[in-house]
Amino acid sequence: MKVIIAEKPDQGVTLASIFSTKKKQGYLEILPNELFPKGAYMTWAVGHLLQLAPPERYRPEWKQWKLETLPIIPDRFQYEVEKAKAKQFHIVQELLRKPEVTEIIHAGDAGREGELIVRNIIQRSGVKKPMKRLWISSLTPKAIEAGFRALLEEKATRPLYEEAYARACADWIVGMNASRVYSILLKQKGMNDVFSAGRVQTPTLALIVKREKEIEQFRPEPFWEVFATFAINGKQYEGKWVKDGESRVNEQQLTEKIALFCEQKQAEVLDVKTERKVFPPPLLFNLSSLQATANKWYQFSPQKTLDILQKLYQKGIVSYPRSDSTYVTKGEAETFPDILQKLSQLPAYKSFFPLSTTTILHNKRYVNEKKVTDHYAIIPTEQVVDPDKLSVDERHIYDLVVKRLLAAHYDDAIFDYTTVTTLVDGRATFLSKGKQQIQEGWRKVIALREEDDVLLPPLTEKEQGQVVDVRVKESKTQPPKRYTEGQLITLMKTAGKFLENEELEKVLAKTEGLGTEATRAGIITMLKERKYIEVKKNQVYATDKAKVLIEAIGDKILASPEMTAKWEQRLNEIGEGKASASSFMEQVKKLAAKIVTDALETSKTWDFTGLDTASIQRTTSKATLGKPVGTCKYCGGTVLDKGEFYGCANYAKTKCSFTISKTILGKKISQTNVKKLLQHGKTDIIKGFKKGEKTFDAALVWDDSQKKITFSFSKN
Repeated sequence: MKVIIAEKPDQGVTLASIFSTKKKQGYLEILPNELFPKGAYMTWAVGHLLQLAPPERYRPEWKQWKLETLPIIPDRFQYEVEKAKAKQFHIVQELLRKPEVTEIIHAGDAGREGELIVRNIIQRSGVKKPMKRLWISSLTPKAIEAGFRALLEEKATRPLYEEAYARACADWIVGMNASRVYSILLKQKGMNDVFSAGRVQTPTLALIVKREKEIEQFRPEPFWEVFATFAINGKQYEGKWVKDGESRVNEQQLTEKIALFCEQKQAEVLDVKTERKVFPPPLLFNLSSLQATANKWYQFSPQKTLDILQKLYQKGIVSYPRSDSTYVTKGEAETFPDILQKLSQLPAYKSFFPLSTTTILHNKRYVNEKKVTDHYAIIPTEQVVDPDKLSVDERHIYDLVVKRLLAAHYDDAIFDYTTVTTLVDGRATFLSKGKQQIQEGWRKVIALREEDDVLLPPLTEKEQGQVVDVRVKESKTQPPKRYTEGQLITLMKTAGKFLENEELEKVLAKTEGLGTEATRAGIITMLKERKYIEVKKNQVYATDKAKVLIEAIGDKILASPEMTAKWEQRLNEIGEGKASASSFMEQVKKLAAKIVTDALETSKTWDFTGLDTASIQRTTSKATLGKPVGTCKYCGGTVLDKGEFYGCANYAKTKCSFTISKTILGKKISQTNVKKLLQHGKTDIIKGFKKGEKTFDAALVWDDSQKKITFSFSKN
C-alpha cells in the first residue's frame, strides 16, 4: 500500500478526486483501483508543518538580543513541528509508519518549496521507505492521472530539495544576524523598533529608497521649445525646432527670437525617412510578467495576482502558477488546438476567431523544450471555462492568460515610423514624427494602452511651402517616477536594472534576479507589513524607517542587488545538481560574520539628519507582539498579533495571506473578539462602526464559502 502526501488539504482532495475514496480524520482512503490495486492513503501537510527552530533551541543565551552573541550560526540546523499543526503531523507520521505501507508518493507542489515541505515531514517522521515523486503542472483529471502513471524517481528531484533547504538556512542566518545587529545598534540611537533585514528584502528596499532619494533631491528646471505649423502644397503638419539633436532651450528669450525668425518664412522638406518596425506577439506569461501586467492593467498587487492565480490553478483551469518559464514543450503545444476550439465557442472570445495560424507547434518563440525547466509557461488548461462564470478578479487574470495564448496564434503587428526634417529659411531645422499602423496582427487581441497613431501627410523631399504658425511652449523637467508594485517585480527580476520593451522581455524570460517567482510577491508584502514601504494609488513610497535602515547599511554587501542575484544563481545551480550546498553555506556563514562587523564599524559614523527618527517606535508592546490568538481560516496555521494587524504565522514560509485588521470601519477590534471570530466564527455585537455619515452596530462573522469576514446585523 502507498501513502500519498500533498502540500495542502484542498490539493490532496483534488488529487484524490479521480478515485473512489472514504473520508478519514486528516486523510482520505483511496479504494483499490487500476493505478493502486491495494488502495492508498491520501494525506497532506498544511503548508509547512515544520519550521526552523528559533535561536534559543540551540543555545539558551541566543534568546536575548545582545551584540556579544552575534553572529548566531548553528552547527547543524534543526526543524521542529509547529504546535498548531502537531495533530496533522502525527496523522501523517502514523500513516507513514503503518507496516502495510511500502512506498511513499511525494505529491507536494512541483517546485522548490513543495519539495522541502514534504521531504521535511518524511525525514522528521523517521521513516525510510522507497519514494516516488508526482510532478504535474496542472490539476485537471487528465493531468493528475497522467502524473500518477509517470511518477519520477526520488533522486530526480532531490537537488531541488537541497536548493530549498540551503535557501531556507541561508535566509535564516542572514536575516537573524542582520535584523538583530541593526535593531540593537539603532535602538542605541533612540529608535525602539525591530529593523528586519534579509538577503532579498534589503537589496529590494535599497532600490526603492534610492529612487525615493532621487525624487527628493530633484529640482525642477524650466525649459522652452518652439513648435511651427507648416503648409506645403495644401498639406499641413507640425514640427519641433531642434539643434544638434536637442529641442529644449534653457533661455526663454532665445526661443522667442527663434519663433520670431520663423514667422511666415519659406519652409522646405529636407528629408523624409520611414522605418518599418515589426512587433511579434508577446511571449507567454511566467509569474513575474503576469504580475507586472495585472498591476499595470488592474493595479493588482503582485500578491493578489498570485492568490487569484492559485485559485484558478486549484480549479484546474490554468497551469502551475509559480512558473519562471515563458515557453511550453511540444507535448503542451499539441493540446492547444483543442483548447482553442473550446475557447472559440465562448462569447468572450468568439470575435478573435478564426486565428491567423492554427498551430504554433514549430514556432521556437513559444515551443522550446530546452527552455522549460521545472514548469512550462502559465496557460489555460483543456478544462476551459466561460470567464463570465468567474468572479470579477478571477475573470481579469484568466482573461489575460487566455489572450496571451490567442495572441501567440496571430500575425506580427507592423508599424511605419516616419521622420520628416523641415528647413525654415535655410537655417532653422524642425523635426516631425509620425506613426501609422500597417498591420494590426496580435493587437486585435491585446489592445495596448498607448497614444493613437500620429499621421503625417504624404511628403517628398524638396517640396516647398511656408510657416503658417509658430508657438513657444514652456515646460519643466520632471522627477523620476515612483515604482509601481508591478515595476518592483520587474526590478527584482532584473536585479535592479530597469529595462524596457524587447530587452526587458528577454530578461524576464531568465531566472536570476532578486528572489524567485514564488517569493517576490511575498517580499513586497513583507516590506509593507514591516512599515518600510507604503503604496498609494499604485505608487510605492519609502518610509523614514526604510531610509534609516538603508542609510545605516550604506553601500555594504547586504544592500547589494548584484550580490543577491549571484547567490540566486548559485542556488539555481544547486537545484540543477551543478553546485555544492555545503560550500554555499560556508560562504553564507562568512557573510553573516561580515554583516555584523560592517554594522559595528559603520555605526560609529551614522548620521540621520533630516529623517524623522523620533517617530520610529514600536507600536505594539512586547507583551502582545507575536502572541497567538487562534487558528488560520485559510491554512490552519497559527494567527499571531503582528502589531498593526493579526496575521498568519505561515506567511514567511507558505505566503498564506490571511490577515485581520485591528481597525475595521473606524472601530478597534479587541483581541477577545478576534479570538471568538477565529474559534467560533462570530464576535459579540460591536457598537460604533462608521461608514460615511452612518454609524451601525454589528457582529463580525467569518463566511467560509467566500473566505472573508462579513457583518451580521442585530435585529435592533
